[in-house]
Amino acid sequence: MAAARKKQSSRVKLKRLEAQTRVICTFNRIIFGVMALVLAMAVVASALPQKRHLTEMEDKLQRTLREETKIKAELEYRETEHKAMKDDPEFLKLKARDRLNLREQGEKIYRIKREEE
Repeated sequence: MAAARKKQSSRVKLKRLEAQTRVICTFNRIIFGVMALVLAMAVVASALPQKRHLTEMEDKLQRTLREETKIKAELEYRETEHKAMKDDPEFLKLKARDRLNLREQGEKIYRIKREEE
């Protein structure tokens, strides 16, 4: 009978150890899950300022490209005007008359004044 009791008590101890092991494993899984969640949140939190900075830099790039396009168009206009003044006497005469507000005899000039915006 002592042997049966000893066998039964070792089974009870074994079941208790198995139960404790299951509890510890479950606790470890929960802790691992929480740590993974915290790590994921840290990664996302560190990426947000970089995303905001990237958006600001892209906006700045777009503004700079638009400004560059305007400046290139202005440069092309000025180069064309310069070439016309150099090579075309009629254009030079027209430009000078417009700037100096001159007219030829018998010529009528109509000026349209626009409202200032």
